[in-house]
Amino acid sequence: MDTFTACISAIAGLAGFTGLAGLAKPMNFPPPITRLTQHFRGLPGVGPRTAARFVFALLNKPDDELRAFGHALIDLKDSIRTCTRCFNISLQNPCAICADPKRDASTLCIVARPQDIQAIEETREYSGLYHVLGGALNIIEGVTPEQLRIKELLSRLDNPSPDLRSPSPPGRGQGEGIKEIILALNPDLEGEATSLYLAKLLKARVPRITRLGRGLQQGADLEYADEVTLINALKGRREI
Repeated sequence: MDTFTACISAIAGLAGFTGLAGLAKPMNFPPPITRLTQHFRGLPGVGPRTAARFVFALLNKPDDELRAFGHALIDLKDSIRTCTRCFNISLQNPCAICADPKRDASTLCIVARPQDIQAIEETREYSGLYHVLGGALNIIEGVTPEQLRIKELLSRLDNPSPDLRSPSPPGRGQGEGIKEIILALNPDLEGEATSLYLAKLLKARVPRITRLGRGLQQGADLEYADEVTLINALKGRREI
């Protein structure tokens, strides 16, 4: 039984658990509670106490809500796809952005995670395409260029695939090359290292390489930046 299946089973077990009368000691929880607590602890930023609060909050929900929660997890696993062109998450492949004929195919914004795409899209200031690296360089944690989608990025630049969007907007040929790459990575140590690495690697392949400008503070997380800050950062981007 894999982790995902075990999590679903734990939720299903909670749906049949109606009280705490069987608890002899504060930490002598029934197996469904213990299992689900362990799964919640595997999520980013969730410690043992927070995980326990999540479990007991679910325990107080009606059975139909618990089962709906379990079905939502299953649907998440079964329905979400990864776009084979930009590696964004989507319900379709290619994703809606890659398949949109109105997007500017001459501009490519490089981000670390799919969540960063959502943050930029909410500004309504960017109309180009994206490429998700899947993280950032981190020597301490052993994240090297080989573990990011840099190879796929180079392949995308050197061997442009036929335009997936039809019809093509006037003035743009099929598979037109990238004219600008925007490095939209977090302004922290890992993001800066990744930006510098990519800038040197891509310099000979793309006419213009820029990075987000003013507005984002050192160490900020792109996912949590407000729209005004991101708009200023996009408008104020500078060459690197």
